[in-house]
Amino acid sequence: MYKNFIVLEESRLDKFLSEKLGESRNQIEQLIKKEYVKVDDKIIAKTGYKLKENQEILVELPEVEESISFDVDFDVEIIYEDEHILVINKPYNLVVHPAASVKEPTLVDWLKTKDISLSTISGEERHGIVHRLDKGTSGVMVVAKTNEAHVALSKQLEDKTMGRYYLAIIDLPLKDNIIIDKPIARNPNNRLKMGIVEKGKNAKTAFAKIALSEDEKYELICCKLFTGRTHQIRVHLNSINRHILGDNLYGFKGELNKINRFYLHAFNLYLIHPITNEKMDFKANITNDINKFLNENFNMETINDKMDKNFINSAFNFID
Repeated sequence: MYKNFIVLEESRLDKFLSEKLGESRNQIEQLIKKEYVKVDDKIIAKTGYKLKENQEILVELPEVEESISFDVDFDVEIIYEDEHILVINKPYNLVVHPAASVKEPTLVDWLKTKDISLSTISGEERHGIVHRLDKGTSGVMVVAKTNEAHVALSKQLEDKTMGRYYLAIIDLPLKDNIIIDKPIARNPNNRLKMGIVEKGKNAKTAFAKIALSEDEKYELICCKLFTGRTHQIRVHLNSINRHILGDNLYGFKGELNKINRFYLHAFNLYLIHPITNEKMDFKANITNDINKFLNENFNMETINDKMDKNFINSAFNFID
């Protein structure tokens, strides 16, 4: 479906369409960024584009495609829930939202089977999804149940008042705590991968040493993101010849061929409640497969002493 408008006075594109269509500014931004808006027959992807009198605007309102229905035969641990947000511990090997290439049930499918009220800002296929985790990554995620909560949480992602700490087990210990600040873009030689690319998007990650395995072959580390690029932790580790156990895509090679995913877990999430403004902190229990590996190869008394937010925060004191 298409809608046409004539500009009667100067305005910003996003503000103009928000008023004309009766939609939130965030929803309008999505339409613009996805190139559904033309001004004088030219696609405009800039939300703050300055409109002039008598310009003609054409907006394509995409129809919701009927998604493939899957049997959802798994469950997801709920860490916290109220009428505005839902915090979950995502299982590994679970895709967050549907896409043309996805032929299996997703987290969004599970949310819908539970009849959980979800925000609609990100479109039908991404109801409630404010941020995501890779299919192979487990751990804590927050889901927006209302559009108001979604907008507030999205702003926190941008200004870094919301963030996560990740745990990873790597195949070669770090020499020291380190910050890697290298741009990331699609790997020009392999479309499945991202890579360090000179003209890529800015990407910055801090890595803190947590514990060595008893044979000092492996190391449990904690990772803090300053940006949110696809595969960021994996790409930055690969750039210093470190690899997450099981991450064959980014260079892991070893005897651990029974691992069916990479050992990366979003352990801790901090945010400000979008409605009450309360500071909140959530921890996602380590999955059974990672826990089993830790028990078999690490001193668990040492690790258990370090698995709290105070220690994790202090581990990053080397950051300026």
